[in-house]
Amino acid sequence: MLVGDWMISNPITVSSDFSILEAQRLLRTHGFRRLPVVDKGVLVGIVTDRDLKDAAPSKATSLSVFELNYLLSKLTIRDIMHTPVYTVSPDDPIEVAALMMEEHKISGLPVVEDGDIVGMITITDLLQAFISILSLREGGRLTVETPSPVAARPGS
Repeated sequence: MLVGDWMISNPITVSSDFSILEAQRLLRTHGFRRLPVVDKGVLVGIVTDRDLKDAAPSKATSLSVFELNYLLSKLTIRDIMHTPVYTVSPDDPIEVAALMMEEHKISGLPVVEDGDIVGMITITDLLQAFISILSLREGGRLTVETPSPVAARPGS
């Protein structure tokens, strides 16, 4: 199974000079958790809902609402986006995306083809692929026998 079969096509992107307040509104309106950052047609970063929450001031601040909104309106995506951005191709197997997400401890990857962002694939998409592969909704099950015990997961 390929990334292109499971990705979300034509993701909404923002530029690095986009305001944090506008990015928060965009995520809330569309119900997703990450925005690829594209400047002049080139993927330059990624910002997540967590990045936006972390950039927001503490509720314990002594600033007024007006002061807070003014300060936030001056903060742009460029100030908080993550770089470099890990990407996959729509022709990559979904296993490549899963391993990359696990290795880098991220929950979504932009899908890039010929330098253009054509999609996003997330942990949720990979979980849906896993459920489909195993026919879990139809009662499917997979049992794997290994020659030796599987090592415990880190942190177990």
